[in-house]
Amino acid sequence: MKLLFEGKVAIVTGGASGIGRAAAMRFAEEGASVLVVDRDEAGGVETVAAVTAARCTASFFRADLTRVADNESMVKTVLDRYGRLDAAFNNAGSTGSFKTVVDCTEDEWDALFDVNVKSVWLAMKYEIPAMLRTGGGAIVNTSSASAHRTQAGMAPYVASKHAVVGLSNSAATDFARQNIRVCALLPGVTYTPMMARGMAGTGIAEEDWNRLVPLGRLGRAEEQADVAVWLCSDRASYVSGIALRVDGAAGV
Repeated sequence: MKLLFEGKVAIVTGGASGIGRAAAMRFAEEGASVLVVDRDEAGGVETVAAVTAARCTASFFRADLTRVADNESMVKTVLDRYGRLDAAFNNAGSTGSFKTVVDCTEDEWDALFDVNVKSVWLAMKYEIPAMLRTGGGAIVNTSSASAHRTQAGMAPYVASKHAVVGLSNSAATDFARQNIRVCALLPGVTYTPMMARGMAGTGIAEEDWNRLVPLGRLGRAEEQADVAVWLCSDRASYVSGIALRVDGAAGV
């Protein structure tokens, strides 16, 4: 059976761990050459090592995706190394510090929006022209189930993830006739290194987190990755402009 991304090329940002690492593995297993992008060089190199150990193709590019020059260089690098760009999973992001609109400082707000929103805009700014060179492509941007179902004390994070949904919808509309599909992935509570750190800070046991989810457990990074890779594949060829919640029915 033909692999979903045979002969194709993908970028995965935030690929040093968690959902990004799982997605890099999935893209590669389905035949893609993958550029793994992250500020965390050690984690990114570990992801590439895991991919190549599975006899798949990947390489690492270190970038601060809040910077214009790094996004431009990221796309130039993927074209120089692999000759094209077909798919992008813009997954880099941060939870920041959970604050109310009153408690949040201007610096905290700006830093969170730089990571969660500006980086997505800049990535697409350079990814889309590269995709147009070969007739189109697909992009998935990581938002959060919190964009649709907030909790107290999360105003800056929720606002930034709302913005990712709006940005994705707008890009999907703007470039649909040029064969560019754009979707937002909205993960629910998913067990990743970032989530583990957050859980430790709350003092709430994992079994108590599990009770918050109707399916009775936290999501796995691989489950989120499977959805992102499917959305980027030709099997989702008529899917664009959606914000897909993957949260174990927590938002129902």
